[in-house]
Amino acid sequence: MDRSLARRPDDAPAPAPRRQDAPRRSPYPPPHHLLDGPPDAPLLVLGPSLGTSLRLWEPQLAALARHFRVLRYDLPGHGGSPAYPLPAGATVADLARPVLDLADGLGAGRFAYAGVSLGAAVGAHLAAHHPDRVSHLALVCTSAHFGDPAAWRARAALVRKEGLAALADAAPSRWFADPDAPPPGAAELQADHRAADPGAYAACCEALAALDLRPDLPRITARTLVVAGAGDRATPPAHARELAAAIPGARLVEVPGAGHLAGTERPGAVLTALEALLEDLR
Repeated sequence: MDRSLARRPDDAPAPAPRRQDAPRRSPYPPPHHLLDGPPDAPLLVLGPSLGTSLRLWEPQLAALARHFRVLRYDLPGHGGSPAYPLPAGATVADLARPVLDLADGLGAGRFAYAGVSLGAAVGAHLAAHHPDRVSHLALVCTSAHFGDPAAWRARAALVRKEGLAALADAAPSRWFADPDAPPPGAAELQADHRAADPGAYAACCEALAALDLRPDLPRITARTLVVAGAGDRATPPAHARELAAAIPGARLVEVPGAGHLAGTERPGAVLTALEALLEDLR
């Protein structure tokens, strides 16, 4: 399913580029991140899903880096990011501030953002609360509210007590429409899940428990794409439809044969949708 994207006029001037020595917004260490693509190209930030790492975007990286300065980052305690202690009651806003610090450090006044699941929620928060910064937004297999908060708090408690091994072993059943035929890269992502810091993972779960972006969605002015995996059991397509209906002018693409990590299971379809969103930046 593909709903046409209404192009919106960009009447507001882009803010002046931030100095590389601009004051940091976050008290936390900078996330581990990698940069690819031409240094003078438009900045595209790619956010990962809970339990994965920046390698989640490798299937699309080469194509995107031909036209964009691609910034991929890791969540706290995931991939190469340090496992710093997030405060009690941490929210998605706490995960979003370091991303703005990274953009500031690159002198990027405005940037495009694409994210998966929790990484997409970070992007939606940025687009709603810093609309002058986010020009284009792709929300892949995500939600404005990730289900029962009690279930996320229970998962956080379980991970703090028992670690991540059991969740990582079961990850393919949550990630893929066909867990018995995992796509290329699945084993590496599963290893990233197993290696994540339990305390940081649990804090991210608690941020998801507290998340409700529904009141913020009408404030998003970025040109927006919402991608759903038709076989996504973690955030079923109804969640994507809710996002697309609430964000003005959003385009909705539903990918057949894709689960929660649609960009891994159906990389070409996700890349095609992203390229259409970002076409006017190339």
